[in-house]
Amino acid sequence: MKYLHTMVRVSDLDASLDFYCDKLGLIEVSRKEVPAGRFTLVFLAAPGDEDAQVELTYNWDPEEYSGGRNFGHLAYRVADIYASCQRLMDGGVTINRPPRDGHMAFVRSPDGISIELLQAGERKAPQEPWASMPNEGSW
Repeated sequence: MKYLHTMVRVSDLDASLDFYCDKLGLIEVSRKEVPAGRFTLVFLAAPGDEDAQVELTYNWDPEEYSGGRNFGHLAYRVADIYASCQRLMDGGVTINRPPRDGHMAFVRSPDGISIELLQAGERKAPQEPWASMPNEGSW
């Protein structure tokens, strides 16, 4: 048995690709347009780890998705949790659970999917502004 991917439905493909690729740092591995089914599938992966993928499913006919929290979350290991969170904040992403402990943070995608970021290796020493930053919203 081998893990292949996790699928999440997205309501705005451009906003989702901006978040997952431009801000979070994933890369697009493949894309499939299915006109007969009126949907697009986009497979993303962390650079160098193309075997574990996220499938973004975009249905062309408008749908409203709610309750992204009941999905749980996606988790990614990052080389520098502080730099990753700063890059996301600079891109306009809210850090819902800041990395106060130098180890873990949470953000949300445009569709409310919770994304956990975990520091690779040992946790970093607490540092400002993260150490005193409060939670914002739910994560």
